[in-house]
Amino acid sequence: MRVLTLWADDRSSNLGVRALARGTAALVERAHPGAEVVAVHYGGSTAPTPVGDWRRLLRARLDPREPLIDWLRGFDLAVDTRAGDSFADIYGTRRLVTQSLLAELTVEAGTPVVLGPQTIGPFGSRRGRALGRWSLRRASCVMARDTVSAAYAERLGHPVDVVSTDVVFALPRPRVARTRDVVLNVSGLLWAPNPHVDHAAYRATVLAVARGLLSSGRRVALLAHVLDSPVADNDVPAVHQVAAVLDQPDVEVVVPTGLDDVREVTASAALVVGSRMHACLNGLSTGTPAVPLAYSRKFDPLLADLGWPHTIDLRRSSDPAAETLALAEKDLTNDVASVLERADELLAPAVAAVRDLP
Repeated sequence: MRVLTLWADDRSSNLGVRALARGTAALVERAHPGAEVVAVHYGGSTAPTPVGDWRRLLRARLDPREPLIDWLRGFDLAVDTRAGDSFADIYGTRRLVTQSLLAELTVEAGTPVVLGPQTIGPFGSRRGRALGRWSLRRASCVMARDTVSAAYAERLGHPVDVVSTDVVFALPRPRVARTRDVVLNVSGLLWAPNPHVDHAAYRATVLAVARGLLSSGRRVALLAHVLDSPVADNDVPAVHQVAAVLDQPDVEVVVPTGLDDVREVTASAALVVGSRMHACLNGLSTGTPAVPLAYSRKFDPLLADLGWPHTIDLRRSSDPAAETLALAEKDLTNDVASVLERADELLAPAVAAVRDLP
């Protein structure tokens, strides 16, 4: 069996995208042992036609000389991840159009498309809602990774088939010693001007959290969860800037080599504080308590469904640094075991749905 994963890539500089690719492959393996899984993403070279531009995708649909449709026909199933949170228009309409068009081409090629566990919505525009409804209708199976997304899909007129959780919990859990104390992930997306939160306030929060931890005797490691690349949205420059401002020789800067490495880093920590959701999910899924600094709707519903209420919403909190430091003083270890059990329960119906597709 050949399965195509849309919009996730195990070679991406974004380790969250790698977690989605590897987790989706693990979910498929549980449903169809031995299946061949091929991933396609922005800038990837697995497809015969570049898929990152909606105009090129439209040409592939109209020009019989383009090989993309024939290539899509070569798969038994496609799992559309939408990069976890891009089935929305919060990142702009062009991204939504491009990803929706590739899913449509896959359906037209005769390959069933499953919308894998992901955030659904929000759609702030009429065009976004129309594209969302179309993709929901065209999918052979729709999975949400939280109940708020499921309710949103129902308001769009298409109830989901499965409510699950993030596929990162399908990955094996590394066993390493707890050699680190607090791992603090700094987001390059939020460190620069962005449409989600006030970047100056975010910078002040990160520095206040780091300084508060250090002044209380905690050891801090600064983690980049999106690796260095020509794309501005990467964490490496931000992590180094924070380290320079703190100017403390004991502050560790961690730039992982890949997904396995970052999961060993989170597993080695007593606590993860993260602005990237998958930095936090890598923490929880490796058995480490995590305090998310949330900037969008994707965080809290997913974590609440797992029984993890320890989220700081940067858009609403009046003092996110103080709230984070208060949580850092608590022992949250016992809560993680129940999260892992709940995640296993929520993944089971997703596996069954993929297994039972005609």
